[in-house]
Amino acid sequence: MTAPHPGIGNRLLAALPPADLGLLTPYFQKVSFETDAVLVRSGDELDPVYFPHSGAIAFMLDMPDGQSVATTLMGREGALASFSVLGPSLSSVTAIARVAGTASLISAAKFRAAYAQSAAIRNVVQVHARAVLLQLQHVAACNALHRVDGRMARWLLQLHDRVPHDLLPVTQEALAQLLGVRRPTVTLTMSKLRKAGAVPSDRRGFIEIDRARLERVACDCYALMQHNIDRMYCQELSAPQPAHPQIRQSPIVASDGVRGESRAVSRAEK
Repeated sequence: MTAPHPGIGNRLLAALPPADLGLLTPYFQKVSFETDAVLVRSGDELDPVYFPHSGAIAFMLDMPDGQSVATTLMGREGALASFSVLGPSLSSVTAIARVAGTASLISAAKFRAAYAQSAAIRNVVQVHARAVLLQLQHVAACNALHRVDGRMARWLLQLHDRVPHDLLPVTQEALAQLLGVRRPTVTLTMSKLRKAGAVPSDRRGFIEIDRARLERVACDCYALMQHNIDRMYCQELSAPQPAHPQIRQSPIVASDGVRGESRAVSRAEK
């Protein structure tokens, strides 16, 4: 993925001129999230908006039979619930952290107000929306046409883009959910990747990868998708030198039912 400005971890925020970024920073709250934390559930209102600085968030589509499958993966290049600028709406997917990280959080109402005032903010949201749509299209085609080993390699590469080392903190159960397959299928596919040298080890919730070999195993979707998204970001987002936003640290909170009480976001229920 395109490297963000060193002063700001999120690629979209780093692209904003200082004056436009200043419409957001007074309302930012720095939050952290653990692996398997549920940030948004399907049917929840899209509020607040998260600008990740690190980590990886998977958008999971829940099916009527209880199964789920990943549709997109987002990291510091995106913004969770940014489509709330279109007005109050409910999420059609469940957003789960697959890699722990941090984010800047802002209420949907405050974000909509800044969006209405700033052409630059509108531009980054539009670029991000096209990038998400492009990823959705590639993932849909990939799921329909390509084998499980190629698709698993693609997901592992996408996770690796958002992790600063070759040891990915992901379980086989999480991979099964990303792929929309059963755990035995993941075990068999992982064995194939080990034989190819693409996954030197897989134990205790961590998967070690050999990126060069994993890229050879992955289907063509990964390289094509990343090239198109990266080109879109480079061509359509500027990279000014904004000041680092002043944000405060606190745990993520979520609404607790109809009473609206606050609670810490926990790991996904098994």
